[in-house]
Amino acid sequence: MSNIVVTGAAKSFGRRAILNGLDLDAPAGQMTALTGRSGSGKSTLLNCIGLMEKLDRGSIEVGGRDISRFGPERRRRFRRDSLGYMFQNYALIENASVRENLEVALAARGSAALATADFDGALDRVGLAGRGREPVYTLSGGEQQRVALARLIVKRPAVVLADEPTGALDRGNTAMVLRELERIASEGAAVVVATHSRDVAHACAAVVSLS
Repeated sequence: MSNIVVTGAAKSFGRRAILNGLDLDAPAGQMTALTGRSGSGKSTLLNCIGLMEKLDRGSIEVGGRDISRFGPERRRRFRRDSLGYMFQNYALIENASVRENLEVALAARGSAALATADFDGALDRVGLAGRGREPVYTLSGGEQQRVALARLIVKRPAVVLADEPTGALDRGNTAMVLRELERIASEGAAVVVATHSRDVAHACAAVVSLS
């Protein structure tokens, strides 16, 4: 089980302390919300768990492994094999097709992973069945977030980090994203969601305030 345990996390940028001795327990199999005012450190914490930023002090364990001590190669493998990220801006390749954006999530795992992945099933789950050949730039914002969600479903990561994943979505797309994140969690992932939304926080099993 890939439980996330953050202990004594500290992170500063210049003289500004963003995280100061933070502890967090985000178990596998559930959604955990991070709430707090802008600048409270929600995105910084996600970036540290995702190994895009380094803590100044403290540790981050995933599945009992202290990932904050990983060197460059182990960080790369962790992001490739275990991590899924959802950004508010979707982080898609706009000139590529929907299917090609899903394939990118598995490309580093080799041809066998691509051959066995259920791309059509993932698109069906998010309401985009039959639309794999469409260029991403022709899709609405809500549809692009659905593609980003399908990318997670295909990758099946042990850890999902979602940074304001519903911030620009209407009520229907928000409900769909939350439903699928809950399903991903129920399949065994540890899902951590940074959000300002009360509705999103209420959908999570636990809420941690960084304010």
